[in-house]
Amino acid sequence: MGEPQKKTEEEFWLEYRQNRDPKIREMFIKQYSPLVKYVAGKVAVGMPHNVEFDDLVGFGVFGLLDAIDKFDPDKNVKFKTYAVTRIRGAIFDELRSIDWVPRSIRQKTREVEDAIGTLEAQLGRTATDQEIANSMGLDESEFIKTMMKISGTTMLSLNDLWFSGDDTDKVSIGDSIEAPSSLNPDVIVEKNEIKRVIVEAIAELPEKEKKILVLYYYEDLTLKEIGQVLEVTESRVSQLHTKAIIRLRAKLTNIRKGIM
Repeated sequence: MGEPQKKTEEEFWLEYRQNRDPKIREMFIKQYSPLVKYVAGKVAVGMPHNVEFDDLVGFGVFGLLDAIDKFDPDKNVKFKTYAVTRIRGAIFDELRSIDWVPRSIRQKTREVEDAIGTLEAQLGRTATDQEIANSMGLDESEFIKTMMKISGTTMLSLNDLWFSGDDTDKVSIGDSIEAPSSLNPDVIVEKNEIKRVIVEAIAELPEKEKKILVLYYYEDLTLKEIGQVLEVTESRVSQLHTKAIIRLRAKLTNIRKGIM
């Protein structure tokens, strides 16, 4: 007699959904725990020295547990893809709660975002670095230095891009890989409309900035790997990533205000 066939991972997920067997949950935790360190490592890049890698891993574990408990194998999304979003989100949520960004950097980020939002609403197109610098009363080299200072703090921003009503209606780019399941039809329609607006805002970004967002958040490349793809330095990728996030936030803020 041949050996009994082992269950596939999909079969284990279906079984876990039905009976919430703690042994299966433990199996998934062991199997995907390296993913937490991987995501924490990506988030750690460019973070200030006061942010400890082990702390990021600890925050991310909560995201993995949340992902295991909420994953729906019937959706056309791989668990790894779903879990990365949940792990990253848990890390970001905890970093926000401990208020790790220095006030001066947060203020400078807001100034750049306001400048880009106002300028691009007036121009009806993407503003250049020189135009943004001029509007802030800076020369271009000073503007680049400013972007370098704030580049380590904008990794958090994609998880906090858009709020519709109260915090329970938050929609982020990361949410777009999930189909809302336990929401009433009106909320689903509203969230889908917000996602459409986010997608359109991304489409309007300069090509290189748009490519960086896709490579970092969807293809899961590191900033160093993106630099190799685009043939630019890692620090340049970090600056472009920061500018893309701030520009995107400014666009969405303008849309919310009805300016654009």
